Amino acid sequence: MLKVEVFTSPGCSKCAHARKVLKALVEKLGGERIHWREVNILEELDYAVELGVLAAPAIAIDGDLVFTGMPRPAKLREYLLERLGEDSA
Repeated sequence: MLKVEVFTSPGCSKCAHARKVLKALVEKLGGERIHWREVNILEELDYAVELGVLAAPAIAIDGDLVFTGMPRPAKLREYLLERLGEDSA
C-alpha cells in the first residue's frame, strides 16, 4: 500500500486544489491500495522540514518528497500507477 501525503497550509487555494485532485485520483485508482492524508505544515512543521518541504502544496510518497508544487493530474496519476507497479497506458 502506498502512503501519500499532501502538504498544505490554511487558506492556500492551490493546496485545496491539490487535495481535491489527489482525493479523486485515489478514489479512481482504488482507495484500498493507496492511503493518503493531508498534512498541515503549520501543525507538523518539524515533519515537513524533515522531508524537505519548503512550500505548500507538496506531495510525499512513502516518506519521500516527490513533488514540490502540484503536478499536472496526468503526471501524478502516471507516477502513482508506476509506484503501484502498473502500466499507465
